[in-house]
Amino acid sequence: MKFSIWNKSAKSEIQKLFTRTFSDSEGPSEGDLVGRLVLELMTKTDEKDILGFVAIEDERIVGCIFFTRLLFDAPVDALLLSPVAVHSDYQGKATGQNLVKFGLGQLKEKGVKLVFTYGDPDFYSRVGFEPVSEALAKAPFELSRPEGWLCQSLDGSVIESLPGRARCVKAFNNSEYW
Repeated sequence: MKFSIWNKSAKSEIQKLFTRTFSDSEGPSEGDLVGRLVLELMTKTDEKDILGFVAIEDERIVGCIFFTRLLFDAPVDALLLSPVAVHSDYQGKATGQNLVKFGLGQLKEKGVKLVFTYGDPDFYSRVGFEPVSEALAKAPFELSRPEGWLCQSLDGSVIESLPGRARCVKAFNNSEYW
């Protein structure tokens, strides 16, 4: 399996991957919702505010992750990891974990300090994420599952309190995703 930076020419394939993966696991309405979110991320997010990585097997994209800018009232280099999709045939084979580790390694090389995510603590703890209280870093919106607000320090420093509420890229600026 090969891991690399996403290529904008693969937008359609990537959107279909997210739609299919989330439809299979959460139902068609969730698949459509996440598919639309991914299309908006890929087409309407400023290039300096988004990084994407893919897993490729037999010249086919079988996994994809995105990192987008997350701003706080204090200057900190932080990104949000979301969404993540791995084709159903490749789940349970560490494809997602290896793709996330690859992406985090790329970000660490770029000097990114903090990566947040909002998702399944069981999955993300396997790749180094830990729960973070909203007293330390307030999520962009009220969380329906506060236990899913997670963070990882890429430089090994202790995560200190970040003032204000996090602000995300426009595509995530919707309480429906939180």
